[in-house]
Amino acid sequence: MREPILSEFLLQKLERNGTVSLGRQLYDIIRELILGGGLRAGTKLPASRTLAKETGLSRNTVLSAYEQLQSEGYVVSATGSGTFVSDTVPSLPSREFEQPAQEAVVPPHLALSRRGAEMVRNAQASSRQWGAFIPGVPDVSLFPHDVWSRLMRRRWRNPDPGLLTYSHGAGYLPLRVAVSQYLRLARSVDCEPDQIVITNGIHQSLSLIASLLGDNNEVAWVENPSYWGARTVLKACGLRTQPIDVDSEGLAPSAEQMQTPPRFIFVTPSHQYPLGTVMSLSRRRMLLEYAHRNNIWIVEDDYDSEFRFDGRPIASLQGLDRHDRVIYLGTFSKTLFPGLRLGFMVLPKVLSTHFGVGLSELYREGRLLDQAVLADFMNEGHYTSHIKRMRTQYARRQTLLREAIVEHFGKDWPISTHEAGLHLVMHLPEGADDVGIVLAARSLGISIRPLSRYYAGGAGKPGLLFGYACVPDDAIKPAFQTLVAAITPTLEHVRRSRQRAPRPSNLINEGAWSGA
Repeated sequence: MREPILSEFLLQKLERNGTVSLGRQLYDIIRELILGGGLRAGTKLPASRTLAKETGLSRNTVLSAYEQLQSEGYVVSATGSGTFVSDTVPSLPSREFEQPAQEAVVPPHLALSRRGAEMVRNAQASSRQWGAFIPGVPDVSLFPHDVWSRLMRRRWRNPDPGLLTYSHGAGYLPLRVAVSQYLRLARSVDCEPDQIVITNGIHQSLSLIASLLGDNNEVAWVENPSYWGARTVLKACGLRTQPIDVDSEGLAPSAEQMQTPPRFIFVTPSHQYPLGTVMSLSRRRMLLEYAHRNNIWIVEDDYDSEFRFDGRPIASLQGLDRHDRVIYLGTFSKTLFPGLRLGFMVLPKVLSTHFGVGLSELYREGRLLDQAVLADFMNEGHYTSHIKRMRTQYARRQTLLREAIVEHFGKDWPISTHEAGLHLVMHLPEGADDVGIVLAARSLGISIRPLSRYYAGGAGKPGLLFGYACVPDDAIKPAFQTLVAAITPTLEHVRRSRQRAPRPSNLINEGAWSGA
């Protein structure tokens, strides 16, 4: 750019009566021209006297701007030669100075990778995490805060410096000892402390598994329907998820599907999420043998297993494994509170050391003080006592919600199994718009989730997921009464549609649907 053109451009841009000093304005304008490519690397700037004369600025003002540009590396000065745009600045295409620089507007779908765009487009995490009837959230108001505070204060009185720095390896050893003792007794998990790796929860555990054991485009079987978060994490790590339908006995791969073994099988055998079924013993043994023969990793998410209301807890799949093919995942988010963000993996011994290294390498963990407090909480018996109290509480709340459904829709209305968990599924007739009901419920201040969105592709069977754990006893039936106004119009629409068309004779619970 020739010097007279630069001077003319500056005369147009400088605000003589502005609140920003002229020296700062001059610096800003030249800096933006350099960054935008209007002043290319090697371009000689006008001498300070010349530029001052042509713009009507004092020479000191010009010198101040030049000195600031030089100190930041935008220009270089050579005695006797002049001031030049630094050759370290990238050479960009010229722009016409008469045209103001325009910021390029990049559509979000172009700014993200294909994988990132898919994740954002199909995001299902709710912005609301408390209230009726949010699934998967425990009643954090009933957590023994006073006990936790006392244990935390005790640790903070004279903290071990080693607990306040980065963590390296598999996590705080006393916590791993406490977890292994609990799992052996409560979940029939066959493990030792050196097989435990402490993580920030199920998502981080899955990410670590996919990163250390999987390569791009390898296949992971996931239940259909299944937890959306598992699919999201596995896909984000470069794996291909293959939905496998679930029946009354759990994951049910077809003979054709079993002809092509996957790298991973992700299952929730003790309490299938979201349907609530328990995997049968025969299906468990089949999967374990199939994994052994084909070198497959089974990832067992022991979802909601602590909150079983009928009979003893179902033993873990890992406890049946005799060939080290199962990786067992657990979390304290449901038993304590989600904000704690602590979970664990039980790994075959051959993998545990590698996973401790991988955890430190990928995530640079900490949280050792929290882990120490949790170890104290478990070792002093508070953890098992809290689970027992909450099991009774949640069983009562589930009963209240079931009673509310029966009162409004009849005793034959299909509802998921009642044995365990923090949520239940109210099934809907084919053709019901469960997403529409969810949106209508949101306008009433109530949060539920559509069952159809848990199926691959979002085109599954309709139903509504109700979380009852974080709803006070006396609020459950009034909240459901409010929700009826959102459910009834959809059911009435389905009923009218069926009256106009021939109805198949093999409808399940046909009487319940018609009575809606």
